[in-house]
Amino acid sequence: MSNSLSAETIAIVKSTGPALRQHGVAITTVMYSRLFQDEEVKAMFDQAAQESGEQPRRLAAAILGYAENIDKLEALGGAVSRMVARHVDTGVKPEHYPKVAAALLPAIREVLGNDVATDAVLAAWAEAYQFLADILIAKEEEAYAAAA
Repeated sequence: MSNSLSAETIAIVKSTGPALRQHGVAITTVMYSRLFQDEEVKAMFDQAAQESGEQPRRLAAAILGYAENIDKLEALGGAVSRMVARHVDTGVKPEHYPKVAAALLPAIREVLGNDVATDAVLAAWAEAYQFLADILIAKEEEAYAAAA
């Protein structure tokens, strides 16, 4: 696990903020459609929150918050704590994170198109996603251990 993101990744991810603000819910809706092809993962989610649009909106806001604060991650402490608690409650494990990445990154390209979601943008988001996933996984492991 890297201890920091590259300056280039930070700049690219921050630059996607306006597109995420405009198209974030569309991205997360497409992402969940892809992710829920895995029935095991789908079962971990409150389907009423999916159908109401609450979950796609919540995730879109979290992704936007991450993009806008990627250079000051300490601002996300409360959000990370809430995610960790929710993930532990629903049984999220490290092996679930690659499945989300495999659904999220293509969803970004599908919604934003090749002109905006260039290979460089997707590579930056892949690095940023893995960085955050590593933080969440470490904190979730601590929470699982504390609960045991």
